[in-house]
Amino acid sequence: MSAYQTVVVGTDGSYTSMRAVERAAAIAADHGAKLIVATAYQHAPEVRGGWGVAPGSDHGADYRMVGDTPIRAILRDASERAYKAGAENVVKKSIVGTPVDALVHLAEEVHADLLVVGNVGLSKVAGRLLGAVPSEVSRRAKTDVLIVHTTD
Repeated sequence: MSAYQTVVVGTDGSYTSMRAVERAAAIAADHGAKLIVATAYQHAPEVRGGWGVAPGSDHGADYRMVGDTPIRAILRDASERAYKAGAENVVKKSIVGTPVDALVHLAEEVHADLLVVGNVGLSKVAGRLLGAVPSEVSRRAKTDVLIVHTTD
């Protein structure tokens, strides 16, 4: 098997997703690969007097996915962790869309050899029935997928 040249990892800024970033960074470092750290978000609808909350939100509970500044902070933190884990060529990418669509599309667009996601949601009944991000990514991606065990 040839070495990975381009690795994509998804993060939402959570502790568990940062564990996936660290694992992806270690793999990228081992292979001398480029690491693309990506986060997906949906634009919040503008409402009179300011910005609303993201569609499907729990009154702002998913604040990490709304607005420009939180996305930059997530990507900055993730890239710092990636460098600390040994990756040397780290690219930050924010994508408008759902996590599954964004990650699968990005992996295809950059011709990624490996797509890395955390396992959050796989053990829940709703995730098994409705399709958590890791399971949907593994079904739809046209490249190798690594689902990192990120929960304790």
